[in-house]
Amino acid sequence: MINSEEIRTYCLQKSSVSEGFPFDNTTLVFKVHNKIFALCSLSEPLSLNLKCDPEKAMEYREEFSFVKPGYHMNKKHWNTIIINSALSKELLFQWIDESYRLVFNGLSAKLRNTPK
Repeated sequence: MINSEEIRTYCLQKSSVSEGFPFDNTTLVFKVHNKIFALCSLSEPLSLNLKCDPEKAMEYREEFSFVKPGYHMNKKHWNTIIINSALSKELLFQWIDESYRLVFNGLSAKLRNTPK
């Protein structure tokens, strides 16, 4: 099963990513140029909030029992993924990539072209 350190390592490999605990000491937040793309709840059960295309967000919730509307987030654009043995690392990393891409592409051209 995927653990928080694997998620952290994967997120931090991306360009211009920072991490921190802006809300509490159990929610690790990943940002690209100060815009959140992932929130990892370190309490049990381990979960991850990720931004998602609205249509895909609904599809994922219907297809996977471990995908829920984004906890404390805009439920149209965010999903909460409960990390369990039914979730493959490849699929989770694909969803992290998708969230990062959505947030990164929403940045100004100046920020997108700023090196790490």
